[in-house]
Amino acid sequence: MSNQQDPSLTRQVLTDPVHLLAFGFGSGLGPAAPGTWGSLLAVVAYALVMPVPPVWLAGTVAVLFVLGIWICGVSSRRLGVHDHGGIVWDEIVGMLAVCLAVPPEPVWLLAAFLAFRLFDIWKPWPIRDLDHSVSGGLGIMLDDVLAAAYAALLTGLLQRFFAAP
Repeated sequence: MSNQQDPSLTRQVLTDPVHLLAFGFGSGLGPAAPGTWGSLLAVVAYALVMPVPPVWLAGTVAVLFVLGIWICGVSSRRLGVHDHGGIVWDEIVGMLAVCLAVPPEPVWLLAAFLAFRLFDIWKPWPIRDLDHSVSGGLGIMLDDVLAAAYAALLTGLLQRFFAAP
């Protein structure tokens, strides 16, 4: 059963502030690919705050990461499911981190989005190991931050090869 078809989960998410944040203001309630919707929400949010100095954005991402450990941990415990698919706060923070590492141009934001989704879904070493060995909110957040690092690295390499001389 998809998240969207479960009215009790939807009601729970929309009425509990912790779940509302963990589920990306409802973006994690979609019928398919909630992590993709959470990542897309992050790109839209980034586009809205791009004029803010990068150092402030980086600080904000760091604060959101720390808050995410608590938010994702509490939401996960309340739902009784470790890293419920609808919890997308981790994707939001990870995608925001990748956005900071690329030029604020549509082509690079798209490349960053695709790279982040690739690494978040594929979970190459050591992401998968972290995902299985670190529990609670920290585990939920860490795999996405590492996926963000991989995505930033790949996108940086692509920039070196495809940027105009």
